[in-house]
Order: sequence, then structure tokens, then C-alpha cells
Amino acid sequence: MEKGKIEEYAKHHTTDHSEIIKELISVSEKNLEHTDMLSGRLVGRLLGLLIKMSGAKRVLEVGTFTGFSALTMAEALPDGGELFTCEYNERYEDIARTFFKKSEAGSKVRLLMGKALETIPTISGSFDFVFLDADKINYPNYYEMILPRLEQGGIMVIDNVFWSGEVLDSESDKARAIDELNKMIRNDNFVEQVMLPVRDGVTVLRKK
Repeated sequence: MEKGKIEEYAKHHTTDHSEIIKELISVSEKNLEHTDMLSGRLVGRLLGLLIKMSGAKRVLEVGTFTGFSALTMAEALPDGGELFTCEYNERYEDIARTFFKKSEAGSKVRLLMGKALETIPTISGSFDFVFLDADKINYPNYYEMILPRLEQGGIMVIDNVFWSGEVLDSESDKARAIDELNKMIRNDNFVEQVMLPVRDGVTVLRKK
């Protein structure tokens, strides 16, 4: 069976989005290009389940876009949980803030606008869970900055680790950066990880 059909089959057998998430997707698709940047049902539900199963209460997301993954994770957080999400592109801010206000889970979310390498250090404390899905060139830099602040036993999820298969030849700058990160994780004795062929490739790691 071809990849597209098996992915649709997987989506069909995966828990659906909440109504507010469906509305966010619709608004994003109506108003913006590049909505393939939305993580999608499979990745979104994976994030939510990992947060629930791990008991995470403090989450960092790097790369908000219009807030799909942030709200998906916020819905999975327990009462009192908090999620910090970092976004650079102001074009996406209005949609994200609108839906954070509309959603019951949105009160758990704090949006930080600006370069993530500058805004992350302004957040105090450590994190139980991290989702990395921002500018690919800085993937290695994000990893080096964030891993020391991930709690022991904490989970980090990294999206687009295949970059449409370009990591196999690494001809573009983005592919080279992602491949560099993939190798860093493979050789890091402080983590254990699995790279999953979900959507555009997802790595899930746990800090030992």
C-alpha cells in the first residue's frame, strides 16, 4: 500500500481533534499559506498521549505557527499545567492568540514572540516535556540550549527529522542541520530515543 493511503488509514483510526482545534485548522487554511506546517492529527495525538502518559506539567514548545500543537498539548495537560510556546513570525500571532483565548485550555498557554534562542532563556525553571518544531537551521542550537533544562526522565519530541527524505543526502542547509541534530541525538549518552516514520519523521527521546 502506498504511503499516502496508509497515512490516511492511520488518521482514520486515530482519535479526532476537538472542535476548537478543527476550527483553528479551518481558519489557518483559509487565511494562510504553508498550512502543511500544522503538525497534523497523528503528531498532535502522539503529543497529547505522551503528555498524559508521562504526567508532564510544564511544557516548552519551540515553533507555535497558529497554535495547533500548543492547544493540542494544553488540552492534555492537567489543571495547573503550563505551556510556554515560542514564535518569531508575527503573521501567525493573531490567529494563535485568538484561539488561545477561545479555548478552555488556552489559559495554560503563554505565547512568547521573538527569536526563540533569545526568549527561551527568559523562562525560568525546567521542563517536563519539550516539542521542537521551529526553524530547522537552529535545530542543533535549540537542542544544546534546552536539553540541560529538561528534567531527568523528561521527554523531548522533535518534528520533521526526515525533511521529506533530504536528510539522506543533506544537500540543503536545513537538511544538513537536521541531520546534524539526528547524529547528535544518536551519539548522546544522556538520552534514549526512537525515530518514528510518522508524517515527516518524529524523534521521541527521554532524558536518562
